[in-house]
Amino acid sequence: MTWSNSFFFTQVMMKEVLMKNGVWLALFSSLVFSVMNVLVKEISATIPPAEIAFFRGLIGTILILVLMRYGQISFSQTGIPMLALRGVLGGLYMLAYFFTLSKIPLTDASILAQMSPVFVIVLSVIFLKERLSRRTIAILPLIFLGAILLIKPHEYASYSAYALVGILSAVFSAAAGISIRYLSKTHPSYEIVFYFVATSALVALPFMSQQFVVPDPMQSVYLLAIGVVSLLGQVFLTRAFTHESAIVVQVVSYFGLVLNGIFGFIFWQEIPDMLTVLGGVIIVTGCIALSSRRGANKTR
Repeated sequence: MTWSNSFFFTQVMMKEVLMKNGVWLALFSSLVFSVMNVLVKEISATIPPAEIAFFRGLIGTILILVLMRYGQISFSQTGIPMLALRGVLGGLYMLAYFFTLSKIPLTDASILAQMSPVFVIVLSVIFLKERLSRRTIAILPLIFLGAILLIKPHEYASYSAYALVGILSAVFSAAAGISIRYLSKTHPSYEIVFYFVATSALVALPFMSQQFVVPDPMQSVYLLAIGVVSLLGQVFLTRAFTHESAIVVQVVSYFGLVLNGIFGFIFWQEIPDMLTVLGGVIIVTGCIALSSRRGANKTR
């Protein structure tokens, strides 16, 4: 075997190992989404959040169409209303999350968005008629206590209102997650992602019509990077769920909170106060406990 063949064989083997290891893929997705958060927060000082969400969706649509063509994946003829609903929910999530990122510290915004497992349970009870266990009923109030510590309503500042939008992003994320659970049984992941990015661009249009900013060359580079990076994160996360249990992926994804805290300190000198740290610990611990419990129930 020649040196070039050996090198090629090694590269293929490394790629296979990485793509089959859900933990590594979940870590990569956390890193990629943290980079996206930094890019969004940085450019949001000059470009409105709705415009960022629009270009993110537009660029993602173009890229996913290329991937679908390369993978010879055709569009389904059925289930289109549900696919569109998933796209609308995802688009509203992106709008709310990008707005929150532009207004409050990076770590705080990402912690609030990580509350989505809580609302997955709440929405499952309402729409899927699932029953809550005693353990879940005991954990949910603790998680909402953590959210209150982050919102700090006793200070009665504008920060509280922005934090509420952050919680709303978690609600939309949870609703989108439930729709993905339903759609994944009959539709390929690339098609689900297509409807997400395409519809999210359309959802953002009405919100950006009154304050559109023509991007300069540097801002265009940022917007392009956000579109590419966010799609990479989606692909890594989807494959992580394919190769690893949902519980493991959910727990590993909280590594992104650490990265967001580091990036927030490096780029904006953001230092979380004790209430934020305490609230974040309560939320993450509670969500892990909820995810573990639901995973155990599914295996029975």
